[in-house]
Amino acid sequence: MTQLPVLADLVEEYEFLDADDRYRLLIDLGKALEPMPDALKTDATLVRGCSAAVWVYPTVIDAGSAGGGRLHFLADSNAAITKGIIALVLLTVQDQPPAAIAATDIEGALAPFDLRNQLSSNRTQGIPNMIALIRETAARYS
Repeated sequence: MTQLPVLADLVEEYEFLDADDRYRLLIDLGKALEPMPDALKTDATLVRGCSAAVWVYPTVIDAGSAGGGRLHFLADSNAAITKGIIALVLLTVQDQPPAAIAATDIEGALAPFDLRNQLSSNRTQGIPNMIALIRETAARYS
């Protein structure tokens, strides 16, 4: 696993890439995700409404700290580009306190990537469900 880039740096790089290189960038992002143990890939962690299988599992880090800790998400997909999309989504919220995640404009942060126009509708149809799951998780821990 390599370190995921900062979202702002990624936006800058993405703007200068052609379509094929954008796909490669998403695939590389997915490869950089922290591995998710197979035991966590269950029906309970499956994101509904995605054309590919996507699993998201929250963990709490620094739970004893003031503010109740931060959420760290493990995620995986059986499709390389979809895995890159979930990595992109996680870049907006990873390791943040639940209240900060709930207040994050995830869609706005992803807007510069123009995923709806860059990728097929099959690849992007599950993004709102991924975001909704992350928001619901943050609300549960707030």
